[in-house]
Amino acid sequence: MFLLLAILIPLVTGGLMPLWKFQKKGPRAFYVLASLFLTAAAAVLGALSRERFVFLSFGEGVELAVAPDGIAIFFAAIFLLAWIAVSVYTFRYITHEGNENRFFAFLLLTLGGMLGVAFAENMVTLYLFFETATLFSMPTVLHSQTKESVSAALKYLFYSVAGAFLGLIGVFAVYYYSPDRAFRWGGTVDPALLGDGKGVFLWIVFFAVVGFATKAGMFPMHNWLPTAHPVAPAAASALLSGLITKAGVIAVIRLIFCAVGPELLRGTWVQIAWLILAMITVFMGSMMAYHEKLLKKRLAYSTVSNLSYILLGLFTLSPEGMTGSLLHVVAHATAKTCLFLAAGSIIYMTGKTRVDELRGIGREMPVTMWSFTLASLSLIGIPPFAGFISKWHLALASLDALPGAFAVLAPAVLLISALLTAGYLLPVVIAGFFPGNDYDLKTPKTEAPAVMSAPVLFFGLATLAAGVAASPLIELLRNYVIGLF
Repeated sequence: MFLLLAILIPLVTGGLMPLWKFQKKGPRAFYVLASLFLTAAAAVLGALSRERFVFLSFGEGVELAVAPDGIAIFFAAIFLLAWIAVSVYTFRYITHEGNENRFFAFLLLTLGGMLGVAFAENMVTLYLFFETATLFSMPTVLHSQTKESVSAALKYLFYSVAGAFLGLIGVFAVYYYSPDRAFRWGGTVDPALLGDGKGVFLWIVFFAVVGFATKAGMFPMHNWLPTAHPVAPAAASALLSGLITKAGVIAVIRLIFCAVGPELLRGTWVQIAWLILAMITVFMGSMMAYHEKLLKKRLAYSTVSNLSYILLGLFTLSPEGMTGSLLHVVAHATAKTCLFLAAGSIIYMTGKTRVDELRGIGREMPVTMWSFTLASLSLIGIPPFAGFISKWHLALASLDALPGAFAVLAPAVLLISALLTAGYLLPVVIAGFFPGNDYDLKTPKTEAPAVMSAPVLFFGLATLAAGVAASPLIELLRNYVIGLF
């Protein structure tokens, strides 16, 4: 029951928020934070009780049900912690965007959808909340209601719906060949039932994963990301990049490891094709980010690249690969949320949106830019940041688990991408702190208000803390993942 409450509280409070018509910041902030903390309390109680809850049954084994396992708790914890911090930042940031009540309403509604994705016990439940998260997050992209934002939101919606349709075909196929529909590590599909239809089934699974990975920006369904981020409010971009895209990661994990089963896929052309698409996305995203001049669009292309780090690890179909992927979920969520919030603070205080306008910004906004620097070092993969730890495990997984040339090619792509990441993030940092002799040293400081700079600093320090104190998390994840395989 508590898990259902964790999903319903943000859905109900978000849905009711427009009725309250908050005119003042204080009552609005109290309402949002109360909803978030009640949601967190319900999620914790649900996780501790280890309860399974069926809230709707259609008969013949088709149920809408939620249950907590290790993966669900892992993602739900990240969602809740980050959502609270981003919401605190948004209390001040969104005032210059307007329509605050509407924005926070969809922020809460989207959280309900994301927690539903995390706690879903079967593919039908996951698919329902996957679409719910898409529909409720789309209005945050078109919040400004300009022609560009509406166009970007529609593009996000069309890509997501098209990807989800491919995923839905996979859901049907999995249910047809599964005696048991609830998620089970190792898969629920019975190979004996496939018979001569295994070839067709593999095609369906291939396209289903590509469809769900649309949310995670994998080539060739990636193009919505760099279109949506530049026009969305910074808080929406931070949630889209750092958190909402993880719905695609969860769907891929559940479909491959909890429905189809890795043994059915390991060594097939399907695994090879996924690996190729992931590596193309890693390289392409980094190259596009390197050449992009708009700061938020550069960060969006970076998201395309880094999300496929996670997918690449999953596609190794190995314990080490999944461990590396989950570590990179933490590294990417903290770093990319920090970077987008920092970009929002810069835009809020200075109106600057292009990389070539940021000379000296480190002297003007030192807290924001130091946080930006910490997150950048993590994404590049500099030790001891979280990004280095996750990339190290992804490289080891590739060397140990991948066949033939892929064992070398995958780590090489990761290394090239890291160099490109340094090429598109470090110049921002260097120009920000070392603007040159012709820079006016008397330029006044324009640091963002504490309610904005504190969450940015929190995420920046989190990238360092997650790396320095990574050993307990690595041990926990490794022991859990090995037990699954």
